[in-house]
Formats: sequence, structure tokens, C-alpha cells
Amino acid sequence: SLVFSSHLVFEPMFRCILLLLCNSVENKIYVHLNYSIPCVRLLNATHQIGCQSSLSGDVGVLHVLESEANLDWVLQNGPNPPYMVILDSTLFTRSVMMKLKTGSSRVAGVVVVAPSSNPAEGFSPHTTCPNENSGVYSESYDPALAHCNVTKWNPLGNGLSYEEYDFPMFSLKDDNDTQAIKQCYYDHNHVVNGSSPRYPLCAMQLYSHMSAVTDTATCMRRNGINFSLNPETVCDPLGDFNVLASTRPLNYTDKGHKTGESVVIAALDSRSFFFDIAPGAESAASGFVTLLAAAHALRNATQDAQPNRTILYAFFQGETFDYIGSSRLVYDMDNKQFPLDLDNVHSVVEIGQVGLHGESKLWVHTDPVSRRNSSVNEEVEKLIRNLNSSALNLSLSLQEPSFSQPLPPSSFQRFLRARPIPGVVIQNHNSSFTNKYYESMYDNAEYLNMSYPPNLTPEEQLEYVTDAAKALTEVATIVARALYTQAGGSDPIHEFVFLSSQVTQMLYGFLVKSNNSWFQQIVPSDFAIHLRDRPTNFYVGVTQQHSEPTLLVQYLLANLTGTTVNITQDNCQNQREDEDDKESKHIYSYMWVQGAAPPNSTERVAFCVRSTVRLSKALSPAFDLEEYTSKDYSTWTESRWKSIKGRIFLVASHELEMLTLGVGVAVLIASLMLTYIISSKADILFSSGREPTAATY
Repeated sequence: SLVFSSHLVFEPMFRCILLLLCNSVENKIYVHLNYSIPCVRLLNATHQIGCQSSLSGDVGVLHVLESEANLDWVLQNGPNPPYMVILDSTLFTRSVMMKLKTGSSRVAGVVVVAPSSNPAEGFSPHTTCPNENSGVYSESYDPALAHCNVTKWNPLGNGLSYEEYDFPMFSLKDDNDTQAIKQCYYDHNHVVNGSSPRYPLCAMQLYSHMSAVTDTATCMRRNGINFSLNPETVCDPLGDFNVLASTRPLNYTDKGHKTGESVVIAALDSRSFFFDIAPGAESAASGFVTLLAAAHALRNATQDAQPNRTILYAFFQGETFDYIGSSRLVYDMDNKQFPLDLDNVHSVVEIGQVGLHGESKLWVHTDPVSRRNSSVNEEVEKLIRNLNSSALNLSLSLQEPSFSQPLPPSSFQRFLRARPIPGVVIQNHNSSFTNKYYESMYDNAEYLNMSYPPNLTPEEQLEYVTDAAKALTEVATIVARALYTQAGGSDPIHEFVFLSSQVTQMLYGFLVKSNNSWFQQIVPSDFAIHLRDRPTNFYVGVTQQHSEPTLLVQYLLANLTGTTVNITQDNCQNQREDEDDKESKHIYSYMWVQGAAPPNSTERVAFCVRSTVRLSKALSPAFDLEEYTSKDYSTWTESRWKSIKGRIFLVASHELEMLTLGVGVAVLIASLMLTYIISSKADILFSSGREPTAATY
């Protein structure tokens, strides 16, 4: 009994000691990369894009690329391939990447060092014609307008995000870890006077193996194969939830046609080349923050004097990937799976990229094809007049592009694919985008001119009204006035209350850090732990989870358009006014939020917010219909992976490795032979004298 209990005590101890020794040895050999963001694999109906490593990770000798001319060392002359190429953002160009892609047999991977400031010349890894095949401008709609024949919307687009790479690619911050990696290169790998570096060499290993291959149809078919008790899912559809709210409550159990409505649109998502870095300041945040501010200003006006038409605020997710969110809402409306149908849509006002960058002009884009219909054209002209009159007494002016110019990439195009509907898209550009960093890691707070005086605390930055906030407040003023008039309100210059401080708080929360005192007040306690000290990532993600921007917009919209109700936490969380209430949950949503802490107290005063905010599925209809090769709907999926990590270490020469292996094998053989000899002679070597059996004492 005593021996058995000792075994129980000491065996875990020995295991712990062994584990610590192993960890200690590993830490002496490897330096792990702390903040590394990978490029991942995406698939659609026809092909795959993105990056991946081999199953066991890819290993290469580090080489810091100092210029494009230095590529010859990697692709031809270097004696120690394959190479793990470290390059600064200035060399992250299509020219360099296509050369590395072509010579991928000598390239183990690429690491891009993200700069601390944006490149002045601009950078966009998207295509020159975003969502080219999923908008309204097809050969059947108007051949002259198809494929961006009239306007290349994103002239700086180099298409890097839509290429496939046979090696892993990571992004690293330009911090101490990155400097240590470069120092390792200069200490061990740097070429001096053309001579080859001597061993040991600094090497890197990157893990980013992707499970899905070929295209969406292939990976979805593999998802359905169940040959084991634990079937493996290899890819997931891109998607999330749209955030919707209306100025009149809608009964979500009553689907189909209602009276005429107006629809207001803003997109929520963005992307960049690297997974988990999608700041989307200009491409996403400028538009939806403007709409949130307009919705807040309209709350009191629509409650005091409800206009004839209901305004539906729609924040779409997944628009970057062939209009996932808007195509889903149009599909649901068309198939009576939504409280409204397309006949209810009176008109559409979409707010796109509206960061002004010191300018004082906005552009109102319309569709020249649908305006050939006289009734549509009449309503569009009326809408434009409403917008122009709404700009009175403001420093902004609105202008129209050439009548023959098509709409820029916009969610409104998905409504036009279904039927001709009056509508406009408000943007900050006449023809091509003015956004130099469209869908890139540089479309950030810096680009939106969100600058703060030095030495401000985070709380002071939250309250500081930036020039960007002042400009977007004016845009929100125009939008709110125009919507009120368009919905049938009587006063085109209604005295709405606009707070630049509120706009600046939203911009700070989305583009600087979501973990701030205001956001903490308006979210439920179980979500507060997910607020981060970094900008929000606007990448849409996959359908299994709500993304951070979706939930933040949901909570903000509820607080900005809803009302506080005096009910218990239990009733609030059970979506009811009291225990006998069975109907309110069909027309309202209830949210129990943390609230603020009173002065001289640490206890927050929570409360219940009642609003019309709802989440609506933003999953492409192609996946419900199982049409994985669809040309009408988005088919984008994201591959799954098991491990994303990177590490550096010193690698010995091949000759030394072979010598070490040989010595190890020789020692093993000698040990086996010695063990055999000792075992065979054990009775002689380990015999002991025995006492005579007849011995007496």
C-alpha cells in the first residue's frame, strides 16, 4: 500500500520535470513569432486563392530582400535554397510577388513586415473591377457597361488577393520581434562581398496548412463524406448576419408584402491580403458610421411625427465577396421569407465611401439603365432634389457624375438585378475611387485623418472630436434630412440633433480600440470581455460565428434608435415586457446592457433597451440551394486549418547533419550490440554464490 501510493505521488512529478526539461530545450532552440497574421485559402465556384504551407510546415533559410534586383539571390544564385523571404511593405508589389510565385521551388515562404505608416503611393491588393461578375452590369443588362468597360473603379488594384500561392505568407508588425529576426539574418546569413554565408544559418518555419483544395464544390462534397465517427469539415461558407432596424416595428412572423417602404443601405465588411487585418476605415466604417449617426438623429423625429413610409436601415455583411448580405436579403424578399417583399421597396439610398479627406464635395451615383424607365427616372430625380435641398446651410455640396456612367460597386446593384428600383449611391468620388488603399491593411484610422494631439489619454482621445468626425457628421445630416423627406416627412430641413462627439466615439471604437468606456456601457456583460485594445477586424468570417463588427453595430443601433424600458433583467433577456407578454418578441428585440457606473462607484447600473433591431442571415443562397457552381450568387468558402504559427532557429550544414546522424546511428548500433552481449552473458556476469543447502547454524 505504501509503495503504491508513492508511485502515484512521484510519477506525475517525474512527468512534470520531463515536460519542463523538454520545454526548456525547445525554448533554447526556437524563437516563436508572437504576432503573426497569415494569408489563408479561399475558394469559390471555379478556383482557389490564397496561401498554404505543407502539412508539417515549410522551412527555409532566412533572406531579407533589400531590393527587387536582389531577387536573383533567392531565385537563382543563392546556394542554400529554399529561402524564407523577409520583405518590407515597399517591396510587397505585384512584380516581386509574381517573380516569387514563378520561382516557388526555391521559395519556402514570404513574410511581409507591416509598416508603422501608410505608403504614400497607395496600395490595393483587390482587383481593378471589384465584384465584376456579381453586380447588375452583365452582358444581358447592358454589354457596354459590363466588366467595368466605362470606369475602372479601383485603378490601383493589383489583384494580389486573388492569386494562388504555393507557399505560406505571413504579416509581422515592425516591432522588436521583427528586428530580432532581421538581426538573426545579419548575424548569420548576410552576404558579404559576394561570398556565401557560413553555417550555422538562421532559418524559419511557417505552419499554415489548409484542409480545402480545388474549389467550393469539391470542399463541400468532402464535408458531406462521413466515413468516420468524427467526420472532418474542410471548409465553411463565408457569411455572418445582416443588421436591420426600422422606424416602425415589423412583425417578423408575418412574412411577405406590406405597404411601401424606403430602404437605406450600408456595408459592414472589408478585407485585406492577410487574414485578421481588415481595418476598412474608408471602404466600410465611413459609410456605416454615417448611417448609424443618421439613424440616431431620426429616432426622435420619426417617433414624434411618423412619416408615411417606414425607413429600413440595412447593414450588410459579406459585400466584398460578391454581395453575400444584400443578395441574401433580396432572395428572402423575393421568396416571402422576410416581413417585406421587393414591391415594398419604394427607393434605396446607399451610403458608400464617404470619407472626405478635406474635400467638400459628395457624388450621387445612379443607374443609367433603370433610369430609362420614366417612372424610375422621375423618382430618382426627386430623390436627388431631396438630397440637394438637405445640404442647405452646410459646407458640403452634392454633384452628379456623367449620366452614362454606371453605378460603382454597391449593394444596390443586387436590388437592380431583381427589378428596376429608384435609388442612389452616395460616394466621395466622381469616377474611379479616391481611396488609395481599397481593401488593404492601410485603409485605417490614419488614412481617414483621425489624428489626435500628443499626450492625450485613451479617454481623452475617445472624446476628442477629429476632423473626420466633423465631416461625417455633416454627411449624416444630409442623409437624415433626405431620408425623412423621402419617407414622406413634411419638413425637409428638420431640426435633427447631431452630435459630432458621438460620431468621433464610434470612429474611435471601430478604428482605434473597441475596448473603451462608451462601448463598455452599451454592450451586454457577456460581450464586454470580447472588446479589444486594437482596431476592429471587418473581415466577414464564416457562418458558424457572429463577427465582432456585426455585434457592435447591433448593440450600437439598438442604443441609438431604441428606448430604455423599466423591466426586470429576467423579462428583458426573455424578450418580453412581463410574464404574460407573448407578442412583443415578434416585433421588438430586448437587450440587457451593462450601463455606466455612477460617480464614486464601481457597480454599473444595467438597464434594458427595446428596439426594432434584428439580425438576418447573411449566407449566400447558393449554399441553401446547394448550387456550389452558381453564377448568380456568391460561392466563397474559407478553408479550415489546424495550426497557424511560425518560429526561427539556427540550422546546421547538411554535412554536419549527416555526420550527427551517422554518429547517432553508430552509437545506437553499438548500444544494441553491447546490450545483446551483456544479456547473453548475464548468467556469468551477474551470478552470485549460493550458500550450501546443508548449512547449519
